[in-house]
Amino acid sequence: MEFLNIQETLSHLFLKEDMTAAEFGAGSAIFTLALAKKLPKGKVFALDIQEEKLSALKGRLSVEKISNVSVIHCDLEEPRGSKIDSRSLDVVLIPNTLFQTENKYAIMEEARRILKNGGQLLVLDWLKQTAFSPKKENMVSPEKVKEIADSLGLSLKKEFMAGDYHYALLFIK
Repeated sequence: MEFLNIQETLSHLFLKEDMTAAEFGAGSAIFTLALAKKLPKGKVFALDIQEEKLSALKGRLSVEKISNVSVIHCDLEEPRGSKIDSRSLDVVLIPNTLFQTENKYAIMEEARRILKNGGQLLVLDWLKQTAFSPKKENMVSPEKVKEIADSLGLSLKKEFMAGDYHYALLFIK
């Protein structure tokens, strides 16, 4: 295992090259960039509340000549915060984001809103404490995420480790 294997994690998703996807809390956008390559005929949205992270991503997209990514500055804890149309995406990823937020339910509810019926929601977050992880009291347990997902009518399809320190939960709308 390793810290976080992006390609192996994405291999758990059903992906076709023309799908639409989003990374919530894109930050360094490692999943956005990987998805952009896996979905060359599709569209990927990188969403974050931190403008400086999105600005850096825009520069990287330009340098790497990646044209199928849209960058959206937004607050995912607000109603319709993603600014994306309802039932329009095939995949939403929420990696290492929930531990940083106050309203975890609102973020997952927004993901459900923008997913098509049958769409995939992949949540990854910290499972083990390390020198570089959040404090234990800030971590979000897989059980809590499953509880929120269940209340939103999302079905758990798969649960797996995404590297040595992260759990992954794949839900279907």
